[in-house]
Amino acid sequence: MRLRLFRLRRHRDRRADRRAGPPPRPVEDVDLDSLLGLVAGSLGYTCSFAPDGGTLTLSWTPSGAPSEAPPGPDTVTVRLAGLRAEAGRHSREDWPTLVSEHLAHTLATLDEPLDACDLAQIRPLLRTRIRLDDDLGPARVVGRHLTADLVEVLTIGYGREGRPVRPEEVGCWPITPAQALELAADNTRKDERLSATREDLGGVAVRRLTGSTACAATHLRHLEDYFPVPADGALVVLPDPATLVVHLVEGLDVVRAIERLRTFAQREFERAADPLSPQVHWWHRGRLSLIRADLVNQDGQTRLVVAPPQEFARVLASLAGRSGGGTGGA
Repeated sequence: MRLRLFRLRRHRDRRADRRAGPPPRPVEDVDLDSLLGLVAGSLGYTCSFAPDGGTLTLSWTPSGAPSEAPPGPDTVTVRLAGLRAEAGRHSREDWPTLVSEHLAHTLATLDEPLDACDLAQIRPLLRTRIRLDDDLGPARVVGRHLTADLVEVLTIGYGREGRPVRPEEVGCWPITPAQALELAADNTRKDERLSATREDLGGVAVRRLTGSTACAATHLRHLEDYFPVPADGALVVLPDPATLVVHLVEGLDVVRAIERLRTFAQREFERAADPLSPQVHWWHRGRLSLIRADLVNQDGQTRLVVAPPQEFARVLASLAGRSGGGTGGA
């Protein structure tokens, strides 16, 4: 009897839950939906949300002006999972900008052949490209800093160079941004094998790695695919996204190599149609560090003033102690 009474009560509770309707949505979702409605209205659209809040349908509502045309198709479906995740990482003061940019980006990319929120579709198109942080401006992209100035950016390969991926697009995927960057870097690595040549820069041996795309700098993480890299790493210049020039750190000729590479990088940087960096960097244990080397004009002569990071200065001291001033080369 007690078991039957328990089952009857549980049945009545379930019926009461069904009559009560779905549980209330989080207030953050409700507020974000209201903001989406306001921004959509300012663009001339009315909007309706899917029951689960995962998508938004925009419907064009002309005001009657004969010349008025929608900024996109009459009906547009907007995915919201990534936007909601991104909003959760920002303060509410940032939400109007996030929403405006998300809707504008959705309308601007309607002509793309694939859905960027669907990882299965665009997975083969993911690439990485090294960009100057200053060139990115206020744009919100997915990337990781190699140095304070250089960023490895996640891109989708539409066109010659692709376009940066936005955080709310990655937010739709079942992988993290870091995993997406690794996937894209692996795609880039498989795209082509760079051309590797030995060259001489004023008595300093270097290796030049070049590719047919603007992604050669991404191969920096895989220098060992082309030649052995010593324990003390390598000096690297990246004058443009399609070029790497490398000097292996094996002896005290590295001091002269910094001067030769800095002069070379400045010249190539100024000539490049798509310049990247005129600076010399040190690649060591999977990290890229800037070796600041400034060309200073003093008394009519150009001098190079070098300020290496402390760790690299210790490597120079170690090389001097080990070799007694001996040299090595690439």
